[in-house]
Amino acid sequence: MIATKHAERRRAAPRWTEHAVWWHIYPLGFLGAGQSAGSSPGRTLDAITDWLGYAADLGVSGLALGPIFASSTHGYDTIDYFRVDDRLGGEQGFDRLLAAASSRGLRVLLDGVFNHVGAGYPQFRRTVAGLATPREANWFVPLAPGGEGRPGPAYRTFEGHEGLIALNHDEPEVGDFVTSVMRHWLSRGISGWRLDAAYAVPAAFWSSVLPRVRAEYPEAYFVGELIHGNYGAFVRESTVDAVTQYELWKAVWSSLNDANFWELAWAFKRHDEMTRTFIPLTFIGNHDVTRIASRLTDTRHLGHALAILFTVAGTPSVYYGDEQGFRGIKADRPGGDDDIRPAFPADGPAALSSSGWPVYRLHQRLIGFRRRHPWLHGATASTVRLSNSFFAYRCRAGNDQVLVALNIADKAEKIEVPGACRELVATPGTSVSAGNLTVPGHEWAIYSSD
Repeated sequence: MIATKHAERRRAAPRWTEHAVWWHIYPLGFLGAGQSAGSSPGRTLDAITDWLGYAADLGVSGLALGPIFASSTHGYDTIDYFRVDDRLGGEQGFDRLLAAASSRGLRVLLDGVFNHVGAGYPQFRRTVAGLATPREANWFVPLAPGGEGRPGPAYRTFEGHEGLIALNHDEPEVGDFVTSVMRHWLSRGISGWRLDAAYAVPAAFWSSVLPRVRAEYPEAYFVGELIHGNYGAFVRESTVDAVTQYELWKAVWSSLNDANFWELAWAFKRHDEMTRTFIPLTFIGNHDVTRIASRLTDTRHLGHALAILFTVAGTPSVYYGDEQGFRGIKADRPGGDDDIRPAFPADGPAALSSSGWPVYRLHQRLIGFRRRHPWLHGATASTVRLSNSFFAYRCRAGNDQVLVALNIADKAEKIEVPGACRELVATPGTSVSAGNLTVPGHEWAIYSSD
């Protein structure tokens, strides 16, 4: 177990997660699939298999796949939980991807959309048509005329989206069904689930479902999508292993853009409080947010963001394309996610732009550092020195420690370092002399000592 003073109170996630680093892919976009069911298919899941060498060389230990089940459009409007979307090539390609990933030591995490179904879900269509049995119809929550602003009969939706019909999580059959879906795909060889919109589902629902799944698959990992609220309380009440750490995500890019490391230091205090209860999923990019290379106002600070991601406690996730410095802005309009969910080249890594490879190699260095220091997964962070534009913090677990120095000022900063240098991962201008670490302006360093 990770040696921290809070370990005895921390949720015991599967031990393998201590070494996990995910490469997060949105398959429908990655493979260039059509935007709706029945449209021309993109490349099949076999095409992801062609990128496993690229992922393994990057240093990740698993693939976190966005939705792959049959859906009407973007994957989050599921119409069949037991079938791979035709646009992704169906079942056999999935089995081949799992086998190929396993042969490289890569785990696979699936995206479970269990808060809602698509309006085209067969059981919902029967319900609307008056053909469902009372028990089938009870999977959905009818609204009074005018409910959610709609005239006539309607059903509860997810955040007002007419194509996303909320499930009735008080109905026991819904819990039985979700349990069966999870078990089915775990039996196929996946390692766990990302629970989409977990914040919109009662915690009691998860606490009734997940123990039943764990009884058969004790090494399965469950991470819930949570954007705000009391993260620790949700983990305790729902029994998920982790949630998405949006607070840290926001503090990383915001503090770098505003030259306000006080915000990041405060977020670290919150983060350490969380890690007493659970180890969160950490990220600086995903399928729902503007890409980090577009979010940062000064791209010289991309390395700073990555240094944070790969030194603070958490299970890190890299969103596909971020490791190549892809740009993309999320817009609040129909099709507003397209820019952040692009297709990867059909011809493989050689077809990627040469401008992205320095960013890839930077990810390799930092992921490699993280994999060599797995104790960082549950480390605590403490401030060593703090100003608007310079932040040095120490990550520690037991006798292990690293010092991270982030400088976004124009002038160099010097800081005393503890002990003899065991490993230094830093920008080229950084130097160590006479017990001091010098970090030039707009550069960063990670110093591991005895």
